[in-house]
Amino acid sequence: MLTGNNHPTIGIIGAMASEVEYIKQRLTDTDTTTISGIAFVTGNFGRLRCVVAVCGIGKVFAAICAQTMILSYHPDFMVNIGVGGSLMQGLEIGDIAIATTVVQHDMDTSPLGDPVGLISGINIIHFPCAAEYTDAFADAAGQVGVHWKKGTIASGDCFVGDSSKKQTIAERFDAIVCEMEGGSIGHVCYVNGIDFCVLRAVSDNGDENANQDYPAALALASGNALKVLEAFLTRLEAMN
Repeated sequence: MLTGNNHPTIGIIGAMASEVEYIKQRLTDTDTTTISGIAFVTGNFGRLRCVVAVCGIGKVFAAICAQTMILSYHPDFMVNIGVGGSLMQGLEIGDIAIATTVVQHDMDTSPLGDPVGLISGINIIHFPCAAEYTDAFADAAGQVGVHWKKGTIASGDCFVGDSSKKQTIAERFDAIVCEMEGGSIGHVCYVNGIDFCVLRAVSDNGDENANQDYPAALALASGNALKVLEAFLTRLEAMN
């Protein structure tokens, strides 16, 4: 944990404005710089320095944003916040998933003999999140009274709305939630040696009703994720 650091910098990335707008409004002494079409907002959350960005939907946009943030702002820790589809019973709409690892479920060189999800060149499937931060996010979720679970979060460049695909992802990676950015952000953080965590609030169940559940639950899910992030930042700020 970044305790004892007088001015730690926290990088915060969401795919959509609704996933980070509230945190941007909580910052003081803000400044905005646009790089590669992405607006990076810097400001203070108490004694914490934050840089917040909306990356856009999908793994490529997320990777561009994460790498640019690292090179331009040198965050000590990065969090990807947003919504996703549940892959398991007991994780319902509005609940929180906290990643212990992230994977890219659509990375597939299996015709060459590799397991699905293997990232060629570094030969990793599961990118580990920093345990101390996953624990802190769990404490924050409990503090604000939101039901949560820890586990693997799976990313891919597709919106999962099919029970068969949902089951395949869940079983292959032992994943609890699917979404479209966290795995690539974890990948970028890993190769740059930056601690990270991925936080998702459930907006749908990844099944045939997902296209209807997602827009109806987006505000609730985003709001719950932001409550947890705010509680986490408040706790971290108090420790520095």
